[in-house]
Amino acid sequence: MHQRIIQEIPGVEGEEIVMINELTKDMSNESFRTFSRIYSGKRKSSELILILTIVGFFGIAGIQRIITGEIGLGILYFFTAGLCFIGTIVDLVNYKRIALEFNQKMAVESVAITQSLMRSNS
Repeated sequence: MHQRIIQEIPGVEGEEIVMINELTKDMSNESFRTFSRIYSGKRKSSELILILTIVGFFGIAGIQRIITGEIGLGILYFFTAGLCFIGTIVDLVNYKRIALEFNQKMAVESVAITQSLMRSNS
């Protein structure tokens, strides 16, 4: 199953694979392909979060929070220079956790969309 996840969803990482495996273990191949297309479009790589956090030191602080749906925190970071860079430094340390938490939400949402599509196609 892990191999199928790695093949269908490029850039997927350790804990994310386990989470996806748990969410999709009862899916048919067709449902999983639909899920993987939806999820691939919604997920954010940890590398992207890292790059956007680094950009926060040189310009637009908080962009990593905005693209992960934490709009209020992103705006706060923007107007306070990443809470005087402390929040940005914390995000540099925790960039993988930020990406994983966002991707977990997107995976659950993608499963719901997939199930809805499969029901409507039946």
